[in-house]
Amino acid sequence: MASFPFDVVAFDLDGTLADTAPDLTAALNHTLVELGYPPVPAEDVRHMVGHGVRVLLRRGLAAAGVEDEAIVDRGFPIFLAYYEAHIADLSFAFPGCEAALDELAARGVTLAICTNKLESLARHFVTEMGWERRFSVIIGGDTVGVSKPDPAPLLATIERAGGGRAAFVGDSITDTTTALNAAIPCVALSFGFHDRPPAELGADLVIDHYDELIPALERLGG
Repeated sequence: MASFPFDVVAFDLDGTLADTAPDLTAALNHTLVELGYPPVPAEDVRHMVGHGVRVLLRRGLAAAGVEDEAIVDRGFPIFLAYYEAHIADLSFAFPGCEAALDELAARGVTLAICTNKLESLARHFVTEMGWERRFSVIIGGDTVGVSKPDPAPLLATIERAGGGRAAFVGDSITDTTTALNAAIPCVALSFGFHDRPPAELGADLVIDHYDELIPALERLGG
């Protein structure tokens, strides 16, 4: 098989590899109700994801008109306990994702995850999805002491994956900014959890389906 232009392809997790919004919504709303606040519509949660649990809680509370870090602290363990027990009940891989991962692996590409999800949660999710053998490296928002869009997590992901020429695949402005900060080419998905039009994310290329990922990466690497 012809050589592939990238040695490492790293992926964001939530909204990129999988639609995790149903389980994140359930965990957030369980937490809000436990704290005495109204739940958030599922569609709104899609635009709150990507910066870790605490930011998600802050945004969910802000939707109820509450800005109090002490309440975020109270909600954090409630969220984690519920989410850990239901992390992949309703989540699913985006159409074509697993086939694209298979093809990249067949071409000798090392696959990795760089997410702002806590590393323990990311690993738990990957296990529940049966993906343990797919990814050589998983870097979470707490792995290296800083989170995206700081470039350090992505650069650490690439280094731990063996280095070489790398690309990043994500769905949000956090991901595209991280790639820009790390000077790594980036493919954005038009169907993820972004909070602005995909064309405004600043990615090198935007794709509408995972069937387009391999050709997009070949174009970037050309």
